[in-house]
Amino acid sequence: MARIGFIGLGNMGGPMAANLVKAGHEVTGYDLVQAALDKFAGIGGRPAAAMADAVAGADAVVTMLPAGQHVRDAYLGSGGILAAAATHAVLIDCSTIDVDSARAVGAAAAERGIAMVDAPVSGGVGGAEAGTLTFMVGGPENAFAQAKPYLECMGKTIVHAGASGTGQAAKICNNMILGISMIAVCEAFALAEKLGLDHQKLFDISSKSSGQCWSLTTYCPVPGPVPTSPANRDYKPGFTAAMMLKDLRLAQEASQVAGAQTPLGAHAQALYAEFAEAGNGGVDFSGIIKMLRERR
Repeated sequence: MARIGFIGLGNMGGPMAANLVKAGHEVTGYDLVQAALDKFAGIGGRPAAAMADAVAGADAVVTMLPAGQHVRDAYLGSGGILAAAATHAVLIDCSTIDVDSARAVGAAAAERGIAMVDAPVSGGVGGAEAGTLTFMVGGPENAFAQAKPYLECMGKTIVHAGASGTGQAAKICNNMILGISMIAVCEAFALAEKLGLDHQKLFDISSKSSGQCWSLTTYCPVPGPVPTSPANRDYKPGFTAAMMLKDLRLAQEASQVAGAQTPLGAHAQALYAEFAEAGNGGVDFSGIIKMLRERR
């Protein structure tokens, strides 16, 4: 059993921390929202009154925070994680943030002699609850080896992507693929409707043909063909449109810095921005099919 500090007990962090508790670890959690702390206490976690209290003496510290600035503040701020963490600890940031922030925080940890990895996730709330997340991990080999046993309590697939920041690079590239492919699948179903082609027939053909992709076979954006997809629950989110927009924006920022050309990624970002700004930020990202049906 290890002592673990967990910072950020929201929709993703809460169930991830719960799986660490289930694995037999002593987990002390911190969140700004009291309701999240109360829920965490209800599953056997130990709520902390301050972030430093969750971090002090921990063998591992896991963070799941909204954006790069939150991560910088949590790790680098006065009374933050780097100031409170023990030198033997491994720091695991599971937030999805910009590559520069991940590398800056990783470098600051290295200067203090503390092992750290950036380990963003794929799999959504369902994967967090089931403990089947995919972790894309950036950082030194020794830090990855130290973090892996904890990641295995929360996920099914753990891949070491390379040096610090490459976990974030893998996440934003992967989600750019996802955002683009979902729009393509939605457009195909919207066109099929206009042409009088049944949803199930298109699915049966494309899922076994060259149109096959995760957005179709696992997350089909129309009700029926894939019973577990959000389309069957009026697009109650597994992964919100706002979160997809965040990741597409990170991809565009990275492409500009790197000098890469990502025109489809840019167009996907614009479409998801339009969808979210119309009041659909909390809808599952596959719900964009409703907007695409109505656009002229």
